[in-house]
Amino acid sequence: METCYRHPNRETGVRCSNCDRPICPDCMTSTPVGMRCPECARQRQDVRTMRATSTEPMLTYILIGINVAVALGAILSGGSATGSGVGGTLLQEGSVSRATIADGEYYRLVTAGFLHAGFFHLLFNMLSLYILGSLLEPAVGRLRFALIYFVSLLAGSFGALLVEPDAPTVGASGAIFGLMGAAVIVLRDRGIGIMESGLGIWIGLNLLITFAPGTNISIGGHIGGLIGGVVCAMLLVDLGHRVRLPDVVPAVLCAGLGALAVAGAIAVAG
Repeated sequence: METCYRHPNRETGVRCSNCDRPICPDCMTSTPVGMRCPECARQRQDVRTMRATSTEPMLTYILIGINVAVALGAILSGGSATGSGVGGTLLQEGSVSRATIADGEYYRLVTAGFLHAGFFHLLFNMLSLYILGSLLEPAVGRLRFALIYFVSLLAGSFGALLVEPDAPTVGASGAIFGLMGAAVIVLRDRGIGIMESGLGIWIGLNLLITFAPGTNISIGGHIGGLIGGVVCAMLLVDLGHRVRLPDVVPAVLCAGLGALAVAGAIAVAG
């Protein structure tokens, strides 16, 4: 493993996109053409260092607010606060299943990701969203964070339909798993190992719970979201650093991945 040219005691797997010198997280400056060392970054006026980036994850707060508001609406419409089944008008009208998608109700691929079966389902997902959003959104920016979140959500819906054809599915878990996978890619890009950050243990425990018998958890939703988040982050982060492309190209490819998930869901339901 290489060491930072300014901090020889720090190992890193990231190089400056301009001079190709190895740099550690403290020496990285985010630019439209990738990470740069302090010297190369000073040659530009339109760059943002990681420490200068806003640390307020506003989109994360908005997403949490929407999820909480929808959960309250679901309870008021007759849904169960304890999570005993997908009941209530809002849950029935927003959950995703092969039958509803086959009927042309494609909006459910998104709405299912904002509905939860009970208070504890909502609490666990919103706590995870707050932790991951506070880490990821300031690091990649709101637009990239939004792309990762919604592509993961759509990939999770596709995975749920692929693995659980009959049961209606709700929950932001697919998007949450996507954020976990994306965080792994972003940390790796900055030379930080997932075990060093504690993220590897968290993902491992969540996967263990996902596959535990009798948990009534959407395996397809979790795995689909995880794959979607990883691939989307690789397009937005890795591709931009390895190949000199306009910023819009990785974003369009990521959006295309979301469209592919929608097409796959429709095909599976049909």
